[in-house]
Amino acid sequence: MTATKIESEEQFNDLLNEDTFLLFKHSLTCPVSAEAHEQYEKYIAGNEQLKTAYLAVQEARPLSNHVAETFDIKHQSPQAILFKNGKPVWNESHWRITYDSLSKAISE
Repeated sequence: MTATKIESEEQFNDLLNEDTFLLFKHSLTCPVSAEAHEQYEKYIAGNEQLKTAYLAVQEARPLSNHVAETFDIKHQSPQAILFKNGKPVWNESHWRITYDSLSKAISE
């Protein structure tokens, strides 16, 4: 499954209706974020059944803040957040976003 770019609270709230989805918060200017984005893309390319979306922090700061405030998860970028039944069950940031960490989190 290809990742869907989201920019609004409405788009995000629609995803909360999914049983499981992965949100990736990405900085367009950070080299660490670029590496994490590669790991994310690699993971989703081989796991097409997973519903996933991403946001570019520079383009969707209000949405990024909304997610952080609503779920009491400190904003970081890059950041991956796994939601199950509308609630975050795992999140990781920076160099800890790897193919293996995504695989482990999603399989649990």
